[in-house]
Amino acid sequence: MVSRTIPVDPFDLVLFGATGDLARRKILPSLYRRFLAGQMPEEARVIGAARSELSDDDFRDLVREALKEFVSEKAFDADTVETFVERCSYIAVDAKDDACWQQLKSMIRDDVIKAFYFSVAPSIFGPLAERLRDHGIACENSRLIVEKPFGTDLETARKLNDKLATSFGESQIYRIDHFLGKETVQNLMAVRFANVLFEPLWNERFIDHVQITVAETVGVGGRGSYYDTSGAMRDMVQNHLMQLLCLIAMEPPNQFEADRLRDEKLKVIRALDPIPPEDIVRGQYKASKENPSYAEDAENPDSLTESFIALKVGISNWRWKHTPFYLRTGKRMARRMSEIVVQFKETPHSIFDRDGASRANSLTIRLQPDEGMDLSLTIKEPGPGGMRLVNMPLDMSFADALGPRGGEIPDAYERLIMDVIRGDQTLFMRGDEVEAAWSWTDPVIAGWEERGDKPHPYSQGTSGPEAALMLMHRDGRRWRDLET
Repeated sequence: MVSRTIPVDPFDLVLFGATGDLARRKILPSLYRRFLAGQMPEEARVIGAARSELSDDDFRDLVREALKEFVSEKAFDADTVETFVERCSYIAVDAKDDACWQQLKSMIRDDVIKAFYFSVAPSIFGPLAERLRDHGIACENSRLIVEKPFGTDLETARKLNDKLATSFGESQIYRIDHFLGKETVQNLMAVRFANVLFEPLWNERFIDHVQITVAETVGVGGRGSYYDTSGAMRDMVQNHLMQLLCLIAMEPPNQFEADRLRDEKLKVIRALDPIPPEDIVRGQYKASKENPSYAEDAENPDSLTESFIALKVGISNWRWKHTPFYLRTGKRMARRMSEIVVQFKETPHSIFDRDGASRANSLTIRLQPDEGMDLSLTIKEPGPGGMRLVNMPLDMSFADALGPRGGEIPDAYERLIMDVIRGDQTLFMRGDEVEAAWSWTDPVIAGWEERGDKPHPYSQGTSGPEAALMLMHRDGRRWRDLET
């Protein structure tokens, strides 16, 4: 099956922070791939904006270098690259200097969609939004894209929401979480709500527990000083893992529309139980022969910041009251993997010999590196000699089954940027959703800070600290193995 490409309307996208790492690694390559696919129209323009003094030609050289480094050989077409680069221009902009804003206004067309991408530090979101408003650059059909972190706690998130609200309406603000742009995450909604197979079973009567894992093999590296003020709870759980939990746990909206879907996610966040200390495990990776410790990466020998966290989360509503959700995420783990495992309960009574093995079904949703799903079923092992049962997966890789020619499926940023141009907020977080997530997260963080809890040390290349394994073992359950 070949995916369809539906062109969007002409647009001008102003990319603030255009010389930064995220722009080079993700945003510019994503725009190029949409141009290559024919979705980004010929009339579209990309205007890079940053504090560096660059000419248009300098910026175009930067774009070429970024595409050469971060676009696959299959997608890199020299002629198309040149055509795309010609649609890029640049302006040096200082968020606190009014002199350059009239020049930026003259570069943007009035008869196309205007999108402003803030790939910059959150501290200048407010000043940038105010300049766009005060100089008449933004208008009613403008869209504002903001990257995480969206605040560091409830208070800062509220202040940031209030600052943006003075210049843009909520319907114009797109708070981006790239996890929601992944093909598998969106297919999770399709699997749940477009098939009669799962929804009748999607509750505490039939599901034993849910595991959500986001494991990384890299350390904090050059982000050490930032990460040490954040940690895994703020950096990953409050946004990425929270969004995945919401999509698993939410009630079906009455239609697939942005605010109705986000209403249901908000209900899940507000139903989350407070987490007792015994249901939280924090860890910090130790030094290995090849790599420094977290404390060395963070340049803080006394750091109490977690590079790993595991949580047992409960949801107080009728659907999920007795079904625990286990969340874990960490750096320097055994392998890079993001997945959701929905573990169903065993049959009430087995007529077969179980030989000590579990025969419960499970649905595994793989987010990376190989996007897809598999459903574990119990079947008879082929051959004579009795009824020997084995668990076998029904496996679907999206790249193989649904991807375009060449086996590549669109990157999350490709999809999300095009959704912004279309004006579709379905996969973006609403302001009250962000604040509700911080309302749940803040007391957890405050609790371990008041107690002076220290993270458990763990070896690099493992599944995390031993205490995280015990978090599930005490309940008679096991994490999916990361080390095989």
